[in-house]
Amino acid sequence: MTGAERREQLIQVGRALFADKGFDGTSVEEIAASAKVSKPVVYEHFGGKEGIYAVVIDREMQRLLSLVTQALSASHARVKLERAALALLQYIEESSEGFRILVRDSHAASGTGTFASLISDIASQVEDVLADEFVERGYDPKLAPMYAQMLVGMTALTGQWWLEVRKPRREEVAAHLVNLSWNGLTGLDPNPALTAATRGLVLSPAAETRTARPAERDSKEQEKLRREQEREQRERAKQLERQQRELEKAKEREQRERAKELERQTKEQEKLRREQEKAQEREQRERAKELERRQRERAKELERLQRERAKGLDRQQHGEI
Repeated sequence: MTGAERREQLIQVGRALFADKGFDGTSVEEIAASAKVSKPVVYEHFGGKEGIYAVVIDREMQRLLSLVTQALSASHARVKLERAALALLQYIEESSEGFRILVRDSHAASGTGTFASLISDIASQVEDVLADEFVERGYDPKLAPMYAQMLVGMTALTGQWWLEVRKPRREEVAAHLVNLSWNGLTGLDPNPALTAATRGLVLSPAAETRTARPAERDSKEQEKLRREQEREQRERAKQLERQQRELEKAKEREQRERAKELERQTKEQEKLRREQEKAQEREQRERAKELERRQRERAKELERLQRERAKGLDRQQHGEI
């Protein structure tokens, strides 16, 4: 492969592994093995799995953002909502691996991570659309950012649900999304308020069937706290043990890789030495052949000169006679 082809292959291999196992669950060894190359090739192109992950994330974000941006370029507000919902569902259907990667590190409602950042970018575009519509309908445009987050969040969470179930088909899902959002926006109350039965309500945890005495309650709370602390300590110990095992495994893998690399270098050096010896032997044979050829030519020349001399002597003898 050319360098560009190898780079693209590593990106596609990494994309599939990240979608299946996540970033932390994917190693450079797995990427290299799946691409049937050595680890140094991965490091040469990307410096590690972080480089591949960054490229994959950037590509997926640009693709999804491009689809939604195209959808929001429609003229009518309802058409914008329909096309935006379809754009997200189309992306999920056609690029399931990419969507899994985007949502793996952050839920749509978490407020942090790659997907949340992308949702925020899309909400900013929807905010401009809603602000214009609010002005035309006499609603307060300052509320557009909040409604944009509601609409985009509803659509994004529905998309995450649909990623797994895939039923009904995407156009039907988009129609229901628009049904809820558009009809809700159409009948929007410019001054919404909670009902009297709900206003000022502050909920509290369900009371126990028997009211415990303060000392007993404190004792139970302390016992509960103690159990929680013990559970946390066990979890930490397990986590530490797991990390230690993973570290040992990583060291073992690194040692095996080094041993293999050393063995490979030794074999290559041995192969090079044998090739050099063969080359020297060939050169010596060629020199010997050349020397032998020159000696034969000299012998022939000497023999020819001797014959010439003999003929000359023979002619001289006949001349004297």
